[in-house]
This record gives sequence, C-alpha cells and structure tokens, in this order.
Amino acid sequence: MWVRTEPWGHVDGLPVLDRCLVMGVVNVTPDSFSDGGEWFEPSAAIKHGRELLAEGADLLDVGGESTRPRAVRPSEEEELRRVLPVVEALAADGAIISVDTMRSRVAELVLDAGATMINDVSGGLADPDMLPLVAEREAPYLCMHWRGHSIDMQKKAEYGDVVAEVIAELAERLEALRAAGLDLNRVALDPGLGFAKNADHNWEILRRMREFAVLERPLLIGASRKTFLGRLLADEQTGEPRPAVRRDDASVAVSALAAAAGAWCVRAHAVAPNVDAVRVAQRWGTV
Repeated sequence: MWVRTEPWGHVDGLPVLDRCLVMGVVNVTPDSFSDGGEWFEPSAAIKHGRELLAEGADLLDVGGESTRPRAVRPSEEEELRRVLPVVEALAADGAIISVDTMRSRVAELVLDAGATMINDVSGGLADPDMLPLVAEREAPYLCMHWRGHSIDMQKKAEYGDVVAEVIAELAERLEALRAAGLDLNRVALDPGLGFAKNADHNWEILRRMREFAVLERPLLIGASRKTFLGRLLADEQTGEPRPAVRRDDASVAVSALAAAAGAWCVRAHAVAPNVDAVRVAQRWGTV
C-alpha cells in the first residue's frame, strides 16, 4: 500500500505538525496562470490571504513575480510595490509568511516587514547575493530545482532520467547553500514541477517522489492548478486543457497522494480541500 512510512520532517523556524503542511498561495501579480490577476491590488491580496488563513492555511506564500512559462519579469521596484504592503498587513495579523522571490533586495525588505521564509524558485542561482543574505538572517529557505528564467525555461526541459538529474542538481544546490553558511536544518526542497519540465517529467517526479528522501531534507510539492493537470483533464471533444480554476479537484488528489508519500508541505490555491486531503493522508498513515 502506498502510504507514508517516514516522517514528513520539519524546517527549523516553521510549524511542526503531525501532518503535511498546507501553504496557501497569494499571487500579487497581474498575469498569474492560476487566477488571472484577481488578487493584484494589495487590498484584494490581503483580503485573500486572510481568507486562506481562515480556511486553515499553515503558512502563506506571497509572490509578486509570475513564474509561469514565458512570463516577463517585473522590475525590482514593482515587485516590492506589490508584495511589501501585503506582507506587512498579514504579518501584523500573525500569519507565517513565505515570500516567493529570486531577488536578495526583495528578500531583505520582506524579512524586515515580517516575513518568515524565503521561497526562491532559482535556488540561489538568479541572484548571487541571495544565499549570503539568507545565511546572515538565519531565515528558513525553500530551494527549488531551476534551470533558467520563465521566459525560456521550457527549452531546457531535456533529461535522460529526470528524477536522477533533479536529485543530483538539488544535491549540488545543497552544497552551495552549505558553503554559503546556511543552516540546512532551515532548508526545504522543491523539485520544481513545471519548471523546465514537461508533463511526463512532472508525473515521473510524482511517481518516484520517495527517491528524494536521499537528500535528507523536507520536500514541498507544488502541483496546484498546473498545466500538466489541465492537459490530463482536457475536454474529450475539443482537446482543450481544463482551465486553471477548474483544476482544484485534481490538485487535491495530488496533495493527498503526495502527503501519503511523505511530502512535508503542499502549495495550494484552494486551501480548505487541501487541508482535508492532508488530514486524510495523515490518518491513513496511522491505520
């Protein structure tokens, strides 16, 4: 039976629960693939973050840069304009906040504003000052597998054995983090579903998720509403992928299976059903 046999692990500085954590997504972008900029204005993003907390999110991930395929990066000033007021307001509410950024200056200012963790989809590769900053601030750090910026990352989706190569590249990043002075007890990893990976790569990573245990760090799975789910659920007559906002049921299924297989955290747009899913997985694992 495909049920967790190992602990989810934990990241120093973040909650320790007897189940997989649920990270609620707060996109403060006009071009998000998942919600089309519905929460772009700070007031809307703050309201949405509070709603996700009420639904049971263990932490919130606030992002001001879309990382969908072919997305164009905003300026640093624009990214800060988007995220700072949201972080300040939600931190004042007592929320545990991760900020999705690849820029060290943004990371510095959001930590000053009350954020707890930095979620760097580049794993420190996009900005050479990021790792020294995180080490100095002793902040929890989420390190994702990354091969390049969104504008052309899918051109780099070439692998022999995708799981073996992603594990090897994440192991290299862990060594870079260690060399930069980060405490690896404060580090979690993300295999980067959809980042320089096609649908088959994503499914293979999920199927062989347990192999990432060799890295000895907690694993976050971010499958929520992603394109590979839309393609799986494409309209049988037209072949059109299912729209992002109608992929939540499939996302919840992935969360349940990922939690059962040992994921430390799942990243979710629709929080309440994902909290239910990880609670089911936790109970299933104790039967």
